[in-house]
Amino acid sequence: MSGTGPVPSARSPRGVGLVWLLMGAFGLVVLVVAVTAWLVAGSIGPQVFERNLMGEMRRHGGMGGVAAEQLQQAELAYRSSAGAAMGVALAVAALVAAAVSVVLARRMARSLGELSGAAHQVADGRFGARVGSPQMGREFDELADSFNQMSGRLEESEQLRQRMIGDVAHELRTPVATITGYLEALEDGVAELTPETVAMLRAQGARLTRLSEDLSAVSRAESGAASMALTRMAPGDLLRLAHLAARERASEAGVALELHASGDLSDVNVDPDRMAQVLGNLVDNALRHTPAGGTVSLIARAGQAGVELVVSDTGAGISPEHLPHVFERFYRADAARDRASGGSGVGLAIVRALVAAHGGTVSVDSAGVGRGATFVVTLPAAR
Repeated sequence: MSGTGPVPSARSPRGVGLVWLLMGAFGLVVLVVAVTAWLVAGSIGPQVFERNLMGEMRRHGGMGGVAAEQLQQAELAYRSSAGAAMGVALAVAALVAAAVSVVLARRMARSLGELSGAAHQVADGRFGARVGSPQMGREFDELADSFNQMSGRLEESEQLRQRMIGDVAHELRTPVATITGYLEALEDGVAELTPETVAMLRAQGARLTRLSEDLSAVSRAESGAASMALTRMAPGDLLRLAHLAARERASEAGVALELHASGDLSDVNVDPDRMAQVLGNLVDNALRHTPAGGTVSLIARAGQAGVELVVSDTGAGISPEHLPHVFERFYRADAARDRASGGSGVGLAIVRALVAAHGGTVSVDSAGVGRGATFVVTLPAAR
């Protein structure tokens, strides 16, 4: 039998509520102010009264026949009237403070209660929870906006996770089913182990291997585990190497591969192998979605944030609603990133992670379906 007690629920109420805490805080402030005012008025007030009274009497003809006893009675009358006035004022102040604290505390408690309820929904996996603006100052509004942004990002991540699981299952199902079917046919004697069968089995195995390597690569890149050996290079040299590597494939596909590199650009600090992988993925992506007779352009140019390496094509293009998601793992736009094109769905995710590891950014722009796409890699200039 375990010696530990039951773990309390994270949602069980603990301690005093916010309303009572705020009322107690306001009450304590009022009490401190009242005691301070009473002590100050009791110690300083009579002296000030007596000094002012004596001064007034001197200005109006001296003391006359006023006795010390009469001065003492006047001082006592002052103390009595001042104490009564002070008591009434403090009582009114206490009532007003209590009313204000109740209204303010209830409003704050209502806003925080709404936020707490939405947070519980998110904790239960219901990422569609949102909260309204409490209208209680900039800090509360920023808190509500931050929570809504967080839940929105979590909702998008959950949708992407579910889609990714389905895509991985789809990518695995076809080669596994093909290999299993042929193996069963070989066992039953229905099929023979011909060179064509061996080549087909090898191709399906290679497809599984490529998917595994792509998943491993994107995981390493996004976690920062990919090793980097930075070298100072000219942007034009990077594009010339990418152009040389893809020239034959572009010729076989009937696509013109153009190179435009300015010679007066600043150098960049990059890992040549990693940047070759970045540009290779972008060029491969452009060639897959550009039909014969189209053009893929490699451009190096100066940008506001550094040096820009551009891969532009005249191919299938991307719909505006898909542009914010093309760098997500396994995200596929119906027209621009179809499974039939042969990609594993993680190439652009690898591009984004590797570019970020270089301290740069990557963006995409497209005028729409059938109007091509432009990918821009921005790298900081070398000092």
